[in-house]
Amino acid sequence: MDYVLHRPAKSLTKTKPPKMPGQVVLVFQGGGALGAYQGGVYAALHEAGIEPDWVVGTSIGGINAAIIAGNEPAERLPRLRAFWQGIESRPPWSDTPWGNLVGHAAAYWNTILGGIPGYFSPNSAVAWGPNALVGVEHAAFYTTDGLRKTVAELVDFERVKSLKPRLTVGAVNVRTGKMHYFDSRTMPIRLDHVLASAAVPPGFPAVRIDGDPYWDGGLYSNTPVEVVFDDNPRHDSVVFSVQVFPIAGPEPESLLQVMSRQKDIAFASRADSHIPRQEHIHQLRHMVRELVRMMPEAQRETPEVKEIAGYGCGTLMHIIRLNAAPLEHEDYLRDIDFSPEAIERRWEAGYADTQRTLAHKPWETPIDPIMGVAVFDSDGTVATSSIEKAS
Repeated sequence: MDYVLHRPAKSLTKTKPPKMPGQVVLVFQGGGALGAYQGGVYAALHEAGIEPDWVVGTSIGGINAAIIAGNEPAERLPRLRAFWQGIESRPPWSDTPWGNLVGHAAAYWNTILGGIPGYFSPNSAVAWGPNALVGVEHAAFYTTDGLRKTVAELVDFERVKSLKPRLTVGAVNVRTGKMHYFDSRTMPIRLDHVLASAAVPPGFPAVRIDGDPYWDGGLYSNTPVEVVFDDNPRHDSVVFSVQVFPIAGPEPESLLQVMSRQKDIAFASRADSHIPRQEHIHQLRHMVRELVRMMPEAQRETPEVKEIAGYGCGTLMHIIRLNAAPLEHEDYLRDIDFSPEAIERRWEAGYADTQRTLAHKPWETPIDPIMGVAVFDSDGTVATSSIEKAS
């Protein structure tokens, strides 16, 4: 497939990259069409000369992450653009004189009933009815054969093995219900790992890996920032956590608004709870380290204290949360709005939000050595940590 940028990408001039106090990590949420925001985030980082050392993602975030990890730096942005422009939804009437009169509802139904070329298409297996025993790899409303072909053409999985950057994608084991992170540092990442991360049921079928079926990692952790804190060994890090579902929002007044707000909370709440929990655990690691240092040297050399010291840590974590705000006129079905206009607006929003955040240089703010973590929101202000609230 030849991908053409039918809408020219923004002309980007890379600048001298800022000096970062640790590895640069991108963490991408899942969110369907909302993932175009992540493309704009990467575009702004690329323009600033900031390339990731590690990319972590689930669902559509896993696909964006794989495109970044599976291409040379100069090719990453064009390939991301190609992916998003390749899965735009263009109903048959979109180029007709009355195209603008049809409305979003008809476009949504066109996607729901007809799928999106290069992404997903209706699954004939469901014609046998919802109780037909077709197997977990076929029990879905759509097939993702189009996505398999698209990702295979845009990602060089041999390059992923180079760990420049490292790639981690999350998926849930259907049988055990447990989250599993496939990490290029410990295993070769293949096409099936990326597709499994984006296999959200009941829309998309499970993907079988080494005999086990896997679903979308967003079912368990849609913002897998805990992967960075749980890494072994840990490193000082600047983590750009890109969140496409807002945790806070206005009070809903209609049934459709209630459904939309429920979706936000369901997919964003774990991000809001994970970071405070990881802050607390990381603070305990720092406290262990400091307590061991206070002991007499002879005591520190005992096997018992050495074992305890192994739980200590002195790494510093800057967590920069890039929070996508809902766009005007978006509704419950916004995550399946793959229209060219919606994709471009989200891309531009991610680009603008990241530019404003980078101007504040939040990674330069000193971190309390006992805390070990500083959290920033995308407006550049320091967020109040859960530990500070409890104190």
